[in-house]
Amino acid sequence: MATGARQQIIGLGAGEIRKVEWMSDMVAAFRQAEQLVAMRRPLDALAALAPVLEAEADKPSVQLLAGRAYLGSAQLRRAEEAFRKVIELDPNDHYAHFALGRALQRQSRYTEARLELKLATAMHPVPEYQEALSEVNARIALNEDVD
Repeated sequence: MATGARQQIIGLGAGEIRKVEWMSDMVAAFRQAEQLVAMRRPLDALAALAPVLEAEADKPSVQLLAGRAYLGSAQLRRAEEAFRKVIELDPNDHYAHFALGRALQRQSRYTEARLELKLATAMHPVPEYQEALSEVNARIALNEDVD
């Protein structure tokens, strides 16, 4: 433990110190998982994130990171579940709607994807969201032409 951290916990009981250390471990695991997702190592990220997911499953940030890792490793149903959990916890998370739309798109569930991408674009109209919505709209139009 760093000297600064040690100085901050002087006066705490042994149980409190263990809790601080446990929280520090969870933060470190979360940060490592973030880095691994950024490095396109989603399976390693999921391994690093496992204890955090077990302990903090009700945290939107944890579910969002898990969803990104699942999406990156083509575990599309799990990604969908994680992003739906984020939206359940925080309905205003535009990125969760966008990512859910992408997960649905990759499962060829275009109508469902369009709804999520429309919501994301309405909440936060950035080019990435608009382009994803256009892709899904084009795919739906193409499928309608085939029918």
